[in-house]
Amino acid sequence: MTLGLGVMLPSLDEVGVGFVREAERLGVDSVWVPEYWAGDALTPLGYLAARTTRIRLATGIVQLGARTPAMLAMSAQSLQALSGGRFVLGVGTSGPQVMEGWHGVSFDRPVRRTRETIEIIRMITSGERLEHHGEVYVLPLPGGDGRAIRSRMPPAHVPVYVASLGPANLRLTGELADGWIGNSFMPESADVFLAPLAAGAQTAGRSLADLDLTVSVSVEFTDDVETAGRRHADGYAFTFGAMGSSSQNFYNDAFARQGYGDVVREVQGLWQAGDRAAAAARVPLEIGLRTNLVGDDALVRERLRRYRDVGITTLRITGFGDRDALDGGLTYLARLCDLVADVNAETHLPA
Repeated sequence: MTLGLGVMLPSLDEVGVGFVREAERLGVDSVWVPEYWAGDALTPLGYLAARTTRIRLATGIVQLGARTPAMLAMSAQSLQALSGGRFVLGVGTSGPQVMEGWHGVSFDRPVRRTRETIEIIRMITSGERLEHHGEVYVLPLPGGDGRAIRSRMPPAHVPVYVASLGPANLRLTGELADGWIGNSFMPESADVFLAPLAAGAQTAGRSLADLDLTVSVSVEFTDDVETAGRRHADGYAFTFGAMGSSSQNFYNDAFARQGYGDVVREVQGLWQAGDRAAAAARVPLEIGLRTNLVGDDALVRERLRRYRDVGITTLRITGFGDRDALDGGLTYLARLCDLVADVNAETHLPA
């Protein structure tokens, strides 16, 4: 099991880059830059490519539909060349609120769009002439003057990871992707996600072991587990109430499949009625604790074992609890690296 570090703009100033470099020195495997409605995910990785030497550079995620598949492939090829082969292209469909409200792109056929985008990227990066006849993308456009073109960049493998929550997209991820970008994940209900991933992998003649299974967590070392867990749980009120519409919230659907459907609907209703304090209080404490690493060394080590035992291969650290990443977060990160090393060593002991 490895660690990845999530970073957010505008934190990638000189101090923030120094934090990434220290994370690289500690042995953190990857750094992830998100994209929503602030800075883009690709530009900062070009900067980090020049300031780091070993750490993998991943988008977490770029929004499908915001760029053409060919443009994504071009950017991926550029970053792969600039970084010496350290780039990981993490993609996802986002949601209708962002795609239609921010990008002006219809949110339709998201699973099909994901499949065809991966197919086109793989065709371009492998050096094939681009000709694709899909439901979403037809290249070259029929009836025009376009022609099938081959990239002038040398062929290079670009790992493609997919952010997926729903069963159909999870099966697609298992079938096509190099890795899974997981969210809303609790080891106690891992099969909700891993079973469709495994089913998809089986259709392609492979297994879950062929994918890098990554999930996001925050880490907080504390002796006051209940207070910290409550704070993490409170944060989910925004997720359940505002990360989507009343009729479509992919995070809520994911938690519903894990047995929290009734409470998620209650939280969403309270939030949308304007009672945000009540919404936060209604989120179960166990959601805050089971989706993060909270407690003393012994408790965090036990949670790490749970992730390891269900097959998670990368934990993406997206927050440091009550500490700013640049003010105490490095101490947390170093401590967590030691615990991960301990847990990894256990897997090599005789049964």
